[in-house]
Amino acid sequence: MKAALLSSTAATGKPVEIWYQDEARVGQKGTHAYVWAPIGLCPLMVRDNRHDSVHLFGAICPARGVGAAIIMPAVNTEASTQSARDEMNEHLKEISTQVAKDAHAVLVLDGADWHQGGGNLQVPDNISLLHLPPYAPELNPMEDVWEYLRSNNLCAIVWDTYDVIVEACRKAWAFLIDDPARIRSIGTRDWAEVSG
Repeated sequence: MKAALLSSTAATGKPVEIWYQDEARVGQKGTHAYVWAPIGLCPLMVRDNRHDSVHLFGAICPARGVGAAIIMPAVNTEASTQSARDEMNEHLKEISTQVAKDAHAVLVLDGADWHQGGGNLQVPDNISLLHLPPYAPELNPMEDVWEYLRSNNLCAIVWDTYDVIVEACRKAWAFLIDDPARIRSIGTRDWAEVSG
């Protein structure tokens, strides 16, 4: 984390916020969640066989209990890494608007191609990127956010259209950010603290 902060002169002398970022695919070919049922019974759930989907780009700051998200068309690295990077740039702009005034955010994220600096990723001045080691999704609390939203808001539903999927994602994200205690509960990690 120290290296991420030292790489940005914009962070000097400012309070530091730790943010976590990830993307989740949400669509017609959804997921099932575990539900309580009497022993020996297997509750029925619906599952759609169509393939329309969106990607929910989300980020949280557990210390402040806030988040930032955008909903974009499905990310497809084979079709266009540049397109995915453009979507990531839009998400970085949205996160930047949610960072506390006069603070600097360290954004913890995985090593996806569109998260890499390269020449086309435009990182706002109030954000520094901190990439997780490969094959370590358990270090990113956003994975827990996606599991929580899928289990509580986005499973066992059949969506008829793309617009309905977008609206379901919007409502699920609003459900999350309307409760700062929920964000703190899901996202807080003892090892991820900044001390003066």
